[in-house]
Amino acid sequence: MVSIAVLDTTLRDGAQREGISLSVKDKLRIAQKLDELGVTYIEGGWPGSNPKDAEFFALAQRMDWQHSKVAAFGSTRKAGVPVERDLNVQALLAAGTPVTVIVAKSSRMHVTDVLGTRLEENLAMIRDTVSYLKQAGREVLLDAEHFFDGYKLDAEYTLCAVQVAAEAGADCVVLCDTNGGTLPSEMMRIIAAVRERYPQVALGIHCHNDTGMADACTLLAVEAGVSHIQGTINGYGERCGNANLCTIIPNLQLKMGYDVLAANRLALLTDVSRTVSEIANLRPDEHAPYVGSSAFAHKAGLHVSALLKARDSYQHAEPELVGNRMRVLVSELSGRGNITHKLEELSLGFGLNDAEVRAITERVKSLESQGFQFEGADGSFEILVRRARPGYQPSFHVLDFTVLVEKRADTAMLAEAMVKVQVDGKVMHTAAEGLGPVHALDKALRKALLPFYPELDRIQLTDYKVRILDEQSATAAQTRVLVDASDGERSWTTVGSSVNIIEASFQALLDSLELPLLRRASQQETGVAMGSDVQGREVR
Repeated sequence: MVSIAVLDTTLRDGAQREGISLSVKDKLRIAQKLDELGVTYIEGGWPGSNPKDAEFFALAQRMDWQHSKVAAFGSTRKAGVPVERDLNVQALLAAGTPVTVIVAKSSRMHVTDVLGTRLEENLAMIRDTVSYLKQAGREVLLDAEHFFDGYKLDAEYTLCAVQVAAEAGADCVVLCDTNGGTLPSEMMRIIAAVRERYPQVALGIHCHNDTGMADACTLLAVEAGVSHIQGTINGYGERCGNANLCTIIPNLQLKMGYDVLAANRLALLTDVSRTVSEIANLRPDEHAPYVGSSAFAHKAGLHVSALLKARDSYQHAEPELVGNRMRVLVSELSGRGNITHKLEELSLGFGLNDAEVRAITERVKSLESQGFQFEGADGSFEILVRRARPGYQPSFHVLDFTVLVEKRADTAMLAEAMVKVQVDGKVMHTAAEGLGPVHALDKALRKALLPFYPELDRIQLTDYKVRILDEQSATAAQTRVLVDASDGERSWTTVGSSVNIIEASFQALLDSLELPLLRRASQQETGVAMGSDVQGREVR
């Protein structure tokens, strides 16, 4: 297998995405995840540009990197400044990294119009900087900025930049599509020309995604002969982002047969993707290839029926190879296969016959026609199944409830709820005030239930989402409410739907509180059936 080196620039190029601001601690945490993943290089930032990056490199020198080499990024010496006196170059040396990445102008327009220097001086800047860093014992990667745009403007000058960098000792010359405007056919043609002119020069590729082609161009560049790729986790980056390593790495390794990551490290990819998005405080892309939560999610009944017979019938790869998992969704499109698989996944299929499974399937379809949605509410699906099982006994009955919302001049908004609940034949009539009607209902309901079920005190509502289903009905629209709850160890989502947002919220709230009670009751029944020894251990 041909090996491909991977440089991850999430900490530099990725951090230039609008909305991302990484602390030094954040950068170190991401770097550790990248080291676990086993990328070849971790580009940590530009030590000469800001104190944060300088601090990162100082701390990075004290860490034990197992699989990756940390690289510092900077530019060639300034025009007219001796390389040994250039502050940026000296900051690169002070960073103490084994690898340095040098960005150099390779487009004559950028040399004359942006840098404002002579074409010959720019080539001298490349030569001097690469030679100086090589003499200092560094591995040097040269990023030929604006290479493809520059090639289309003046091919000979961009090729001269490649030649000068290689002659000065650059370990790899990286061809950069800095503006992200190069189409795959153009890229293949240009790389072929570079490879023909300089067959012995190690080439790399660095693509931006301004035309949505960064991933495709990177893969084609490898086919054209480059042995070094650059990109970011989740494709983060300035403007439209960079080439997405979470797509490129598995495609290279699983589809194209290249040696990219060490054995078994590809299975860490999904975890790395989601951890980086969490640290960056960005919502993960659920539909991202390979690593998204929906990447291997199946909803259509025909698809699921086929998958249960042959796992590769509707999947292009095994999700476990990238650390993901197959999911079967329950919806109005579900067949019995979806329901059966979901019951097995939740360990709820025991004791149900075909007629009961069919009844659950029809119940799901009926409720979804009323605005409920179970594919994002596993908790409500689970409680629906538990309620359908023979011998189901509700943990409590809500007899009625009232909500009052009041606003008087010069006073804060007041919300008050009254709930009448029956538990074990005893009726509890409670009231509570809250910050809003749902908060008040939650407090009143818990006040009634906690004397009977003190374990509910651990249940916390962690998210609350509202969606209008038919916007043309305006304020009379059908409303769907999703509630996320957690006991600190396990999380679940429940759903309610009604034209009345309070009723929809209360439906979801009731399910979120009854589900853990039904789970506990089921565990107790199972424990009795198994039996236990005198120390309370299960006896099978």
